[in-house]
Amino acid sequence: MAVVLAPFTRELLPAVQPWFEHPEVVRRLGGPQWPVRNLELAGTGMGETFRGRRVLRDHSWVAYDASGAVVANIGGEVYDRWCRYSEGPDGAVVEAVEPGPSMGLAYVVDPQRWGRGFGTAALLAVMTAPEVADVVLFAAGVEPDNVASVRCAMAAGMRPDREEPDWEGIVYYIRRAR
Repeated sequence: MAVVLAPFTRELLPAVQPWFEHPEVVRRLGGPQWPVRNLELAGTGMGETFRGRRVLRDHSWVAYDASGAVVANIGGEVYDRWCRYSEGPDGAVVEAVEPGPSMGLAYVVDPQRWGRGFGTAALLAVMTAPEVADVVLFAAGVEPDNVASVRCAMAAGMRPDREEPDWEGIVYYIRRAR
């Protein structure tokens, strides 16, 4: 299965925003304001440091299926490097630094289309998108009990950076492009 990516714009908000009313999406990502905030913040964090990585740019897309229906929303920030980040008693701890660029991804699939491979297809489409051809490491942070998202990441060739969740209870699934 393949999907086609297009930039996520305000005009596409009515197609995506209802997904954020589903209890599982609310639990994982937040409510209907999440995609609105994503649009509002687009392009605003360039040059800032986020968890040990400098933000270079961001991207946000929707994925269309073969019939032209919007089936997923996916995107994230591109960073100067990848690293493990945690908070210790003396502040930030940055370790396991790898050269970048890297990209952190978040994604949501239309709940009415769960279990059909659209999450995996969206991840694969992003990892081969021309806009991120320079990215050498893709990462998706997944809560260990989010079995569906773990399956999507694994099916897209991503593997856990480490088995134990980080300080926020997240396991990062990564795929190196080279």
